[in-house]
Amino acid sequence: MEKINKLKKLLNNYNIDGYLIPKNDDFFSEYITENKDRLRFVSNFTGSYGFALILKHKNYLFVDGRYTLQAKTQSGKLFKILTIPGQLPSDILKNKKFKIGFDPKIYTRRTLEMFFKKTNSKLVPINKNLVDNLWFNKNNFDVKRFYILPKKATSQNYKSKIKKVIKILNKKKVDVQFISASENIAWLLNIRGGDSEFTPLPKAYLVLDNSQKINLFCDLKKTEYGFKKKFKDIKFIDIKFTEQFLTKIKNSKILIDSNTCSVHFENILKKNNKIIQFPDPVYSLKSVKNKIEISNTVKSHLYDGAALTKFLFWVKKNYNKKSINEISAQEKLLKFRKKNQNFKFLSFPTISGSGPNGAIIHYQASEKSNRKLRKGDIYLIDSGGQYNFGTTDVTRTISLDNNNKRIKEIFTRVLRGHIAVANYKIETNTNGSLIDKAARKPLKEIRLDYAHGTGHGVGYFLNVHEGPHAISKSNKVKLKEGMIISNEPGYYENGKFGIRIENLIRVKKYKMRYVFDNLTMVPIDKSLINKNILRKNEILWLNNYHRDVYKNLKSFMNKTELLDLQQACSKI
Repeated sequence: MEKINKLKKLLNNYNIDGYLIPKNDDFFSEYITENKDRLRFVSNFTGSYGFALILKHKNYLFVDGRYTLQAKTQSGKLFKILTIPGQLPSDILKNKKFKIGFDPKIYTRRTLEMFFKKTNSKLVPINKNLVDNLWFNKNNFDVKRFYILPKKATSQNYKSKIKKVIKILNKKKVDVQFISASENIAWLLNIRGGDSEFTPLPKAYLVLDNSQKINLFCDLKKTEYGFKKKFKDIKFIDIKFTEQFLTKIKNSKILIDSNTCSVHFENILKKNNKIIQFPDPVYSLKSVKNKIEISNTVKSHLYDGAALTKFLFWVKKNYNKKSINEISAQEKLLKFRKKNQNFKFLSFPTISGSGPNGAIIHYQASEKSNRKLRKGDIYLIDSGGQYNFGTTDVTRTISLDNNNKRIKEIFTRVLRGHIAVANYKIETNTNGSLIDKAARKPLKEIRLDYAHGTGHGVGYFLNVHEGPHAISKSNKVKLKEGMIISNEPGYYENGKFGIRIENLIRVKKYKMRYVFDNLTMVPIDKSLINKNILRKNEILWLNNYHRDVYKNLKSFMNKTELLDLQQACSKI
């Protein structure tokens, strides 16, 4: 509370009635280092998405449905927790004429319009971040240098990728593009870095014009001579001169992506130029993986599937013999992953939730919440890894000798939704919103649902959550061959249990049509299935899936594990 009170005292100094604190840093990355997590510093909230509105007499924390329960646990004593999109800041400020301060370097115009369009309150840009006034002991992190992906990791050099982008710019009659998303720069130049947790991002900005002049703005300490030598046609500029460079661009048509370009940079560019608002074309180019990327991703999933399968066998055999809790379990899984030399680090914070903690969609086990795995529980583990080269994300829910009929029925219906996605007939106009309906149907038959999307795009040794495609109620992006997406319906009962089954799938051409092909190879717990609820085609899918799992994982198993795998993958 002390931090919030100090922040409130600053409001009078700037003649404002409130202040906004987002989760993101000035690069709008999903996972940021702790020394940039201003929202966590003020609120204790550790989720990957949310923002706070601090008013003189009230504090609000806005999160989406994934984090409602988590936010109440972590921040509920200091903040009123509101769930978007049902509850928006404009609802709070509807009839008020407040002045709300914000840092223009960490907010985009689109975000502000989305949440504050319908209000009489005025948004006031403040160039000095007010939270930083209170944050004196920010940790310094080691400088991690940028590096270039080897040829075996990608079949396209950066010059060919640049040409594709230039072609799009010319088509749209754009002179200059300002690329503000680090993930897109990483893909475009075939480079990676260590500036973000869970994702190998090189934090940078890039200015590209239609004559193929490329200016890269970054921390030059992260670019060695040998690295820069590989990019003779790129000018490397210290990131502190980004603003100065952008100011000099005049009388040009400039493409920016309002989802990742800050208000600060947008205001600089629109002063002397015409702004073209359009999604960064790199997003759509990056979403379609080539043959080498798919091949490496398949290998990564085999490594990851073997590690997770060994872990699940270990849990089933030992939870009642040893004292295993949520934290020790996720640490054990990490040890299994680290045994493979291709494993680099986790792709997101592991969700390890037993019993009622499984109902918290993006639960993070802490010393305070840590729960022992007990007989009669169901246990949910959602985790993934970054590998050389590939990104994984998988969820399994397993029974710890649970025989509850209702849980089995719900699990089976979640499985049916999962199979409905896997078997979905992809047509020319198929998009995520159509598939989402199919995934929810088995649960809705008994008036149940879940408060998150059914699937998200996944990067290639990049962000585990990647657009523009997704399986959700609102996503209209057409699916294309080579896209990778998650398939993860679920159900969560507050204070009791959580269920989710997640595989990564890819869009693959099969004969004359497109189908989903499973990348994830991990058994689904048959002890939680009510066979009587499954249809013949669903049983066939499950048996075929387990046949593939066994075929792909058997070489990774020792004798004991192989027997376990045979049992786990046997027909139902």
